[in-house]
Amino acid sequence: MTPKRQPGEPDPLALFHPVTRDWFRSALGEPTLAQRLGWPPIARRESTLLLAPTGTGKTLAAFLSCLDRLMLHDPAPPEPASRVLYISPLKALAVDVERNLRVPLAGIADLARRRGLSFRTPEIAIRTGDTPQSERARFRRHPSDILITTPESLYLLLTSESAAALRTISTVIVDEIHALVPTKRGSHLALSLERLQAIAAQPLQRIGLSATQRPLEEVARFLGGAARPVTIVNAAAPKQLALKVEVPVEDLAKLAPQIPAGPNTPQKRASIWTAIPPRLLEIVLERRSTLIFVNNRRTAERLAGAINDLAQQQLQSTSPESAAARAPVLARAHHGSLAAAQRSEIETQLKSGQIRAVIATSSLELGIDMGAIDLVIQIESPPSVAAGMQRIGRAGHRVGVVSQGIIFPKYRADLIACAAVTRAMHEGHVESTAILRNPLDVLAQQIVAIVAHPPQLAIPRVRGERPREPFISVDDLFTLVRHAAPFATLTRSAFESVLDLLAGKYPSDEFAELRPRITWDRDANFLTPREGAKSLAILNAGTIPDRGLYGVFLSGEHKKP
Repeated sequence: MTPKRQPGEPDPLALFHPVTRDWFRSALGEPTLAQRLGWPPIARRESTLLLAPTGTGKTLAAFLSCLDRLMLHDPAPPEPASRVLYISPLKALAVDVERNLRVPLAGIADLARRRGLSFRTPEIAIRTGDTPQSERARFRRHPSDILITTPESLYLLLTSESAAALRTISTVIVDEIHALVPTKRGSHLALSLERLQAIAAQPLQRIGLSATQRPLEEVARFLGGAARPVTIVNAAAPKQLALKVEVPVEDLAKLAPQIPAGPNTPQKRASIWTAIPPRLLEIVLERRSTLIFVNNRRTAERLAGAINDLAQQQLQSTSPESAAARAPVLARAHHGSLAAAQRSEIETQLKSGQIRAVIATSSLELGIDMGAIDLVIQIESPPSVAAGMQRIGRAGHRVGVVSQGIIFPKYRADLIACAAVTRAMHEGHVESTAILRNPLDVLAQQIVAIVAHPPQLAIPRVRGERPREPFISVDDLFTLVRHAAPFATLTRSAFESVLDLLAGKYPSDEFAELRPRITWDRDANFLTPREGAKSLAILNAGTIPDRGLYGVFLSGEHKKP
């Protein structure tokens, strides 16, 4: 249940236009605690970090002020302009948010129309690696009011002619920020945000969202950058969990071999995998929707195949007359290496009840709306307490609903880890997060991109004006970099050492095969790109992930460019 507003507490919906306020009450009822606490600072245009459990409407808390302003308050701009930027760590989450925004947009527009009030429906665009080239070109010509993207795609936008469309951005929403803070990917995004601020026509309002961020002060520092104030909104509440650890065998020390020994088959080592798929099949058949998390793609594919094979064997054994019939597909694997069309198809099938289970990696860990999930199962202990909270929280993804979960250990030592994680999840002891300091490889990558497409190139030229030559002052670049929290302590000597490397000043002949990427005019103290620098920056977007991801496509299909 949503906690009721206390006597004397001001109505948070009074911050919005009457149309927005009435739509919210009729469609959603009373605001959640996260919304009540988050809306005032967001409405005051303060950068805000919002901590709240899964399913409490954090994303709508961040977006509603933006929708209210764009639809009912701000006049229509003379030319198309982007105002709100939403950044998601996952492409699937970006698509999910775009789909969910259609509901408030349609509801507010319908109510305003019925009351005879003027309004404007904001346009929404998605820019990820899956976006067709035609849509990318359309955004350059006709920027959307709301742009939904990923950290890597933001970097590419800033390093291209599309950067000019981002100058009018006033609000940036970073979802699931806890997944970015301690990584090189987060440091990369922090520099991209500073590049965005350098071209923006006004100071950016930054809004960070997550359910498992600790400590809040460190995450706020990452969000705001050096010396920028961030309002922290702590709407944390104990997540109600019905979580247990289940061992599908009587004794983990006495496991049956995977394949029994025979005259022509050698004895294979004992494994718990002979017991896990049958137990999972029982659980899946008892429920309408089950989400099963594993820690790698191979296990996801393996388990999905095993569950479906067991279902087929069960059909044939119970109905001999239907030996030729095929059992319906019960489970499908979902991971980040699947093509976008397949991921979307699997998510839709689970929501519509066409399949009973999805076996997923971290591709569904974050706040994707998977509909009503009855149970979440974790095979092997999760990578962290935060990951466990995110995953189990997919079940009962609504305010006040208990999240049902089961953790299956794979071996004896894993049983201890599962028990420890389960206790920490019940007590809400999420691991502390620390900002990664001064990753110089990320810095070098971003410097090449900035020098190839410096901030002044994003400013539209006056008709007839000669094209500007790319250049940037060393002092201006150093200031820009130091505004990003991961590089706030970067020394001038370390910064100039990176510039030396990129400009071709190497410590020995062993580096002679490296090609310089920029030119450093030490007399004028400015940087210019060498030939091919921009292409190199675009072809090498993002950072190297901590795990291998390989594309998987159906036979006969081709990946879109």
